[in-house]
Amino acid sequence: MSRTIFLSRLIGIAEIFISLSMLLHKQLFIALLTGMLQDRPLLFLVAILILTGGLAIILSHNIWSGGVLPIIVTLFGWILFLKGLMSLLCPPEVTISMLGTLHYEEYFYVYSTVPLLIGLYLTFEGFKSVLCKNCGQKE
Repeated sequence: MSRTIFLSRLIGIAEIFISLSMLLHKQLFIALLTGMLQDRPLLFLVAILILTGGLAIILSHNIWSGGVLPIIVTLFGWILFLKGLMSLLCPPEVTISMLGTLHYEEYFYVYSTVPLLIGLYLTFEGFKSVLCKNCGQKE
């Protein structure tokens, strides 16, 4: 199994479950984000985890050719890395202010549905060779 297929399955399935959980527990996720913004040590820890996850994807899969799937997987890694880096290097007030401008509660369904759609795409593409034996693609 190629790294692209593995990472598309991993990221896709994770995004699906996280997005569905967000949609099922809206108030919990709003409270979680609000609480996290007020807890600077937790915000710092989350930034470290995001940066590390993005860096892991970049170091194992920095592929900018070969179709849409590998590019999306690579972009996902770079976005995570840059988000984590920004959160680590910017003063906490800047990070909190930037997150505040996202109007998380107002656009909650956009912030939970877009990752769901991306997750569905990545999962489908990752498992397409298993689901569609006649597609002629190798696992």
